[in-house]
Formats: sequence, structure tokens, C-alpha cells
Amino acid sequence: MRIDAHQHYWRYDPRRDSWITDEMAELRRDFLPPDAAPLLAAGRIDGVVAVQADSSEAETDFLLEWAAKAPSLVGVVGWVDLRAPDLARRLARWEGQPALRGFRHIAQAEPDDFLARDDVARGVGVIGERGYAFDLLVYPRQLAAAERLVARCDGVRFVLDHCAKPAIARHGLKPWRTALRRLARHEQVWCKVSGLVTEAAWRSWSDADLTPYLDEVMAAFGPGRLLFGSDWPVCLVSASYAEVLGVIERWSAQLSRPEREQLFGKTAAAVYRLETRDES
Repeated sequence: MRIDAHQHYWRYDPRRDSWITDEMAELRRDFLPPDAAPLLAAGRIDGVVAVQADSSEAETDFLLEWAAKAPSLVGVVGWVDLRAPDLARRLARWEGQPALRGFRHIAQAEPDDFLARDDVARGVGVIGERGYAFDLLVYPRQLAAAERLVARCDGVRFVLDHCAKPAIARHGLKPWRTALRRLARHEQVWCKVSGLVTEAAWRSWSDADLTPYLDEVMAAFGPGRLLFGSDWPVCLVSASYAEVLGVIERWSAQLSRPEREQLFGKTAAAVYRLETRDES
């Protein structure tokens, strides 16, 4: 089963979605699973993990509602207040929701030490105890705090989104590379090969711009801890769905067939503990 481990869905709200700037104006409309369906079919993608784009429990409910009626939506990474004193109670209301596979906080918008804070670590620990994964959305400068969180929560499965957003447009490998490799030493961390086209020069990137960064995440994590994600529809500011999928397929041609199967589905199924059909 081929899985896209990172998509977003929303009904556009200009107040809530104020992060969509004028230069991203093409995102100022609804994007829902039916809109993605023809793209998935063309790319031979069987399942999708939908990831929160808004920091609210209503966002989690919205994605779970779609998971109940869209067969392609096999997993949800929602949002909950990590620092809430009643976190366990908040999580309990989603018990019995089979599509809910993890949570994410938009840490890139927080102070650089956010993930290293005690209350955050406690909350992530509670999430992990209940079997959920936790997605890390950070900039390179926040990787050190992410590593401290991972070290404190050794029983939690972590997924690094967008390879920690390296400065591809500025051809910046350091210090991203050094911090990435430190994080990758923790075996409970996996890395999404996603979001790279929007860190490159919009509309003018090439495969050659992305390859050094793809090679670095391969060197750091190895083929068994990488998973493909499109970051659709956010990717549309820089590339079509087919272009995003294509650049990763061309780069991964160097891998063995079993390794490509891991990248394009099996690793996502294992990390998020998805219920998928066996196509072997």
C-alpha cells in the first residue's frame, strides 16, 4: 500500500488561516479529500495521513469526521493542548477513534526552547503512553530542543516533519546537517521526506537543489526510517502534486525495491500503526 504520510485539509477561513499570506493566495480556498482523490489516483497513492493545520481540538474533530467517510484517509495527526492539566481527560474523549494515530504542535511558531520545557515533555509523555506518535515541526535552530525532548521521552515514537525545513533556497547545509544527525541518533525518531519544495526557490527549484538534502537525511536516518509526504496542498505554492511525487521517486530510484516500499508506505504504516491492507 502506497501512503502519502503528510497532507492537510481545510475549509478556508481567512481569520483562522491568516498564515496563508498574499504570496500563497492559491491556498485561499477549501481543500478536502475529494479534491485530492484524482491526484492520489494518478500517483498510485492508496492512503493518506492527514496532519493538523490549525491548533484546536476542533481541527482534530474535523479531520476525524473526514476519516470516517473518506476511504483514502487512513490516519490523522491531530492537535491537543500538550500543557493542559487535564490532558488525559481531553485525550479520553477520542478513545475508540481508530483513525487517530498521533498529535502535532506547531513548534516552529514557538520560542526555540519550547520543546525542551518540562510541561511539554510531560504532555508528550502522556500522548506516548496512550500509543500515539508525535510529529515534530521545527526549524533547524529548534532541533537541539527537539533532541532534548526525544531524550526525555524515550518511549514515544517521533516523526520529524519536512526534514526540519533546511534552508534550501540559500543552499544552507550547516548547521542543519549537524543537528539533524544528532537527532537521528535516537532510534525512536523517523523523518518525513516532505515539504522540501517550499524551502527551495519557489517555481525555480530543480532536482539538483533538493538532492543534497535528500542525501543527508538518508545518511542520517537510513532508508528504514524515512517516509514520503507531499505536504499537499501547501506544496502548490512551489510545485504540483505530481512534481513533488516525481522528484522523490526519481531520487529514490537508487534504493532497492524493498527500501522504496518502506519509503512509500510501509514505514508510515509501522510508525503510525495504521490499519492497511497487505499487498505483498
